Amino acid sequence: MCLAIPGKVLKKVNSIEAEVLIGKIKKLVRIDLFPEIKEGDYVLIHAGYAITKIDPEEANEINQLWEEMHS
Repeated sequence: MCLAIPGKVLKKVNSIEAEVLIGKIKKLVRIDLFPEIKEGDYVLIHAGYAITKIDPEEANEINQLWEEMHS
């Protein structure tokens, strides 16, 4: 089983990396598999790689579940 977390793409740094906001943390994430990703998109991240693109509602739902688990 893998664990992936959602993040919002803030900006593409180059063709293989993007700056992504995960909660309150900015991280560089590899986007090799998704060259079409653009600013404002949401992705699921595993081990520093974007593994799929998701819609904002799904990202919000996952973040809410994480918050409930930590309360």
